[in-house]
Amino acid sequence: MTHPNDRTNKNLQMVLATRNEGKIVEYQDLLKDFDVQIKSLKDFGPIPQVEEDGDTFDDNAYKQAAFTAKVLGIPALADDSGLMVKALGGLPGVHSARYAGEGTTDEEKNLKLLGALKGIEEREATFMCVISIAVPRGPALTYEGKCDGIIADEMIGDKGFGYDPIFFYPPLNKSFAQMSTEEKNRVSHRGKAMGELRSEFDKVLIWLNQRLAEEPF
Repeated sequence: MTHPNDRTNKNLQMVLATRNEGKIVEYQDLLKDFDVQIKSLKDFGPIPQVEEDGDTFDDNAYKQAAFTAKVLGIPALADDSGLMVKALGGLPGVHSARYAGEGTTDEEKNLKLLGALKGIEEREATFMCVISIAVPRGPALTYEGKCDGIIADEMIGDKGFGYDPIFFYPPLNKSFAQMSTEEKNRVSHRGKAMGELRSEFDKVLIWLNQRLAEEPF
């Protein structure tokens, strides 16, 4: 029986350590031209959740990727991304996903942030993304990207996810939630990090296969 990640198998499997449909679509689109089968946590049964308690995006991305790879036994890709608002001292930052509390909707997070900025003229903000790729045992690869913009006065657009409706990108005169997938991938924090990864992905696949060949099945 051939192991799914044997070096002779050209269809390497990689799992995205997320159940977020928006992220899944973006990553599958960005890596569609490569000889890798992209899965997500939705393709597997329940696994324990990782507590994202790191102090940096890098810490949380690595923790997610390494844990998922170890539990499922195949390479894993995780990203930790968030919105840093200058007027709020960098908040919500690494707490972006839980800014309005556990289990809250994207709309609730956006409304809380808009409320925090009510009456504040300084609207500069930066989206940051760190991507980590890990194998079940051993080191990980890291890529990062960022995008500067401003926080709109209200939610605009119905595409995307997370804080996309309130993150306005002046060069295109659109919020992230008004952009097509192609537009967003060209300019977004995640798109830039993925662009860096994509430019090296042939080498990444070689690295992954070499690492996997050294690991016991």
